[in-house]
Amino acid sequence: MGKKIVVAVTGASGSVYARRLLQKLEASPAGIETCSVVFSKNARDIWAFELKETVEETGLTFQVFGPNDFFAPFASGSAGYDTMIIIPCSMGTLGRIAGGISDDLITRAADVMLKERGRLIVVPRETPYNLIHLRNMVTLTEAGAIVMPATPSFYSLPANVEEVVDTVVNRVLDLMGMEQNGFRWGEK
Repeated sequence: MGKKIVVAVTGASGSVYARRLLQKLEASPAGIETCSVVFSKNARDIWAFELKETVEETGLTFQVFGPNDFFAPFASGSAGYDTMIIIPCSMGTLGRIAGGISDDLITRAADVMLKERGRLIVVPRETPYNLIHLRNMVTLTEAGAIVMPATPSFYSLPANVEEVVDTVVNRVLDLMGMEQNGFRWGEK
């Protein structure tokens, strides 16, 4: 049986990271049984502003759930989802998860992932961090989440924006335990 994944997109800047992750997951479905997607209330507007296209125009085929659809399968631990990625993750969403506040489908699914000891990967896209942000990240780390800021690397010598974005997305794929052909330090 393959992985059951939920990808959540929040209203933080950095929709390009979410789009690229979804493209890579769709292009390489090996090992994926289910991939569901949920957008926060503001995520669709930010996506359209930053990417100059609507979510529907991307042509992705994953099932998309509304931000308040608590009947989505991943709102319950019994559905057996093993991985959730929140990319980009706004500091508001991160703070609500750290505080145990499940006021929408994204925060509920993150709470489920933590209580079921699944893999929760949050990709905050904010700079600089204030002390509250840092404490919330520590709280999530202590609860079992992986905090992976959207901080690109440059030792692969990326030639364009997509390659810079891939330095973050490929690390997310690594953390999910999925094969990817990105740059590996020390390999030719």
